[in-house]
Amino acid sequence: MDIKRSGSQPSGKGPVDWFTGTVRIDPLFQAPDPARVSGASVTFEPSARTAWHTHTLGQTLIVTAGRGLAQRLGGPIEEIRPGDVIWIAPGEKHWHGAAPTTAMTHIAIQEHLDGKVVDWMEKVSDEQYQQYRGR
Repeated sequence: MDIKRSGSQPSGKGPVDWFTGTVRIDPLFQAPDPARVSGASVTFEPSARTAWHTHTLGQTLIVTAGRGLAQRLGGPIEEIRPGDVIWIAPGEKHWHGAAPTTAMTHIAIQEHLDGKVVDWMEKVSDEQYQQYRGR
């Protein structure tokens, strides 16, 4: 058994190559081999968001606070709220982040395959982000 005490792992800033706006990542867990799962709490300030990306083995998001947005390639921008659980299938190109005027926090859970968790792609443009009509 391994207990990670709250606050025992340092917060980090979301790298500018992968995020637009202010994003804080708080690591939660990284299971040791042979397990492949890891998790983090990610907080997006208003309008902050990920770049387009895919996950090798998929990803689960659990929204814990605020109001956010998520979109898969070719689909509408969808609002996500506390208590929502979002499953992103392996290889599904998508992005997620905060709503225009409200911060959002989610827990992100994903598995790695041969050390790889995510493939980062181009940033979501302001024009793409502003297609959200539920302001």
